[in-house]
Amino acid sequence: MSEQKNGKEISLIELFIKLKESGSYLISRWKIIILTGMLGGLLGLGLAFLSKPTYTASLTFALEDEEGGGMSGALGLASQLGFDLGVHGGGAFVGSNLIELFKSRTMVEKALLSPITINGETVSFAEMYIRDFGWREQWVKKGTGNGMLFLPNSNRGKFSREQDSILGKIFTNLSTNCLNVSQKNKDVEIIAIEMKSGNESFAKYFTEALAKEVSEFYISTRNQKAKTNLEILEKQTDSIRGELNSSIMGVAVSNDNTFNLNPALNVRRVPSSQKQVDVQANATMLVELVKQTELAKVTLRRETPLIQVIDYPVLPLKKEKLGKLKGIVIVGFIASFITILVLLIKRFVKKHLS
Repeated sequence: MSEQKNGKEISLIELFIKLKESGSYLISRWKIIILTGMLGGLLGLGLAFLSKPTYTASLTFALEDEEGGGMSGALGLASQLGFDLGVHGGGAFVGSNLIELFKSRTMVEKALLSPITINGETVSFAEMYIRDFGWREQWVKKGTGNGMLFLPNSNRGKFSREQDSILGKIFTNLSTNCLNVSQKNKDVEIIAIEMKSGNESFAKYFTEALAKEVSEFYISTRNQKAKTNLEILEKQTDSIRGELNSSIMGVAVSNDNTFNLNPALNVRRVPSSQKQVDVQANATMLVELVKQTELAKVTLRRETPLIQVIDYPVLPLKKEKLGKLKGIVIVGFIASFITILVLLIKRFVKKHLS
């Protein structure tokens, strides 16, 4: 035990001596350390002047409540009566699935091809992004991509391979470095979209365009069954109404034909009786179809947009930029730290080689 204790004490003493020697060595090189720190500070100052600000646009919204409140009882009763009203068509787009929908390439590209007006000129967000990064000038210098245009609301299916590649590059950069979609609190279904960009207008309006595209896609998908059901019911209602009108007209014609008819000739009254039966049957069917159609309209109106926006991005947006003092301190510290590390490694290598 004593030998082990002595060994530990010796190693601690040696470590202390080495640290002291290293400290003395660094103190003897203080001019180099301070000089590199000052050079690093100047570099940080230059970076602060050259760096461009980054703007962050935030949009928050609440998820729609799937429960229909007081309406759910009526819809449940209608379902029990055999009426298919097409409810709950959007269950796939809630929670984490909805967050991934915002990040999907399809939604981002749709937003990129939506229009925005800049200085009186209407262009797509993709074109705005290309101009911000000076890609078109680079294409002109290289002699490539001169004819690639990204017009607002372009037909995505007719894009060339080169256009697909450019859109893919923009999507990758946005989804990796700029776009963040998250649910801030697991207990509260409020989702926040954050978009970072060096262009304040792009950050604000692209965020709103993306929310709009996802909202429209959700509504279209969720309401598809209800819309189809309503269209079928409306066609059936119009058809039965036409048949009813035709039957009523037939009854009137038959009555005209049997006016002042000899009571002994009852056989001629048969067509009129048949038309009256058709009128009653069609009237009964029309009443039921009208009920179903009105319930289907209620269901369709009930399918409100998913995105109930709480906060829109408001100009001026939150701006982040490397400050002068921050640049001097951070880069100066990094330069000094690297210098200290290099000096210690150089001393260690020189000592062991000798």
